[in-house]
Amino acid sequence: MRVQFNIAIDGYSSCGKSTIAKYIAKKFNMIYVDTGAMYRAITFGLIKNQINFKDIKAVEAYLDILELKFSIKEKNTALILDNIDITEKIRSNKINENVSEVSAIKIVREFMVKIQREMAKDTDCILEGRDIGTVVFPNADYKFFITANDKSRAERRLIDLVSIGDKKASEFDVVLDELRVRDLKDSTRDHSPLQKADDAVIIDTTNLTINEVVNKIVNIVNHKRTLI
Repeated sequence: MRVQFNIAIDGYSSCGKSTIAKYIAKKFNMIYVDTGAMYRAITFGLIKNQINFKDIKAVEAYLDILELKFSIKEKNTALILDNIDITEKIRSNKINENVSEVSAIKIVREFMVKIQREMAKDTDCILEGRDIGTVVFPNADYKFFITANDKSRAERRLIDLVSIGDKKASEFDVVLDELRVRDLKDSTRDHSPLQKADDAVIIDTTNLTINEVVNKIVNIVNHKRTLI
């Protein structure tokens, strides 16, 4: 009898978590839940509707009416907020500058955890974010914590921002500073801070290609599954 299983991937921003998770999902034919994109979607919605992040009642009222879902679009996963495809829009620097503050709001995190657990209910899935192995799915079958040195991550982030016109190639130091600020916010927030689960396997991607990281994780999962 086949045993259902799930994988939790946590780690710092710009470590390649999303790309890694997508590849692994395909390898194991699992559902991929990008929790980071979900927080970006909420941030996008709050900014678009001009809602003050500190106005908790207004934030809660927005959460009560929003519609958020993943949809398959031309073989790719699209993120739909209130019937609008925002997959590309949530990668802007404006969202990047504000998502940590929104993620730190208690009612937002509680709302998201509920949705994420429901999405992953009764199915094989891989969830990627910052508190999956510690809060959302503390009993996940396999846990990984992805990291890389900050300069390597800043280089990757700069490439993404240049590609969408949010930064110039010469602005590496600016991106590095922004990344360090976000690291601090993510790691020190009161609710569900970014931290490694005690039983998570650490993988440093600084000098590894995406394929090398994916193969490493797949091999670990396959090895452990043979022991069940």
